[in-house]
Amino acid sequence: MDIGQILATHSVLVKVFLGFLVGGLLIPFMTANNPRGFRKSSFIYTMIFQAIITMIAFAGIVAVFAGDLPWEPTTIIMVAVWALMMIIEIKKYKAIKLAHLQDPVIHKVLKSAFVKISIIQILLVAIMVVLMVLKAKGIVTI
Repeated sequence: MDIGQILATHSVLVKVFLGFLVGGLLIPFMTANNPRGFRKSSFIYTMIFQAIITMIAFAGIVAVFAGDLPWEPTTIIMVAVWALMMIIEIKKYKAIKLAHLQDPVIHKVLKSAFVKISIIQILLVAIMVVLMVLKAKGIVTI
């Protein structure tokens, strides 16, 4: 496997992850009146989230080392975004797991927070994709 294939795999995983994040926006709406279903769906979502984002990070790290690529600012930014997204997702799930979701007010607040956090995560990934596309085209030199 050459560096081009590794980077292509990394790119495909990022696109799959972006699609997954967008699809995850449906969870609060699909479990609107089912607090237990919301908790279970959130757990499954978090596990898949962590699996995909870890695959992305692994493919990226393999690309850096196998391709003997330098640790450029964009690579460091990607690692920081990865860590931030993992922290956010873990905190989000922990809040949902520990909350008393039978209370309609708490359930509503957490569903709203789930959507807002998902939108922030989508924006973080989209910004990184745009940054890397601009870098590849030579428009941005970070």
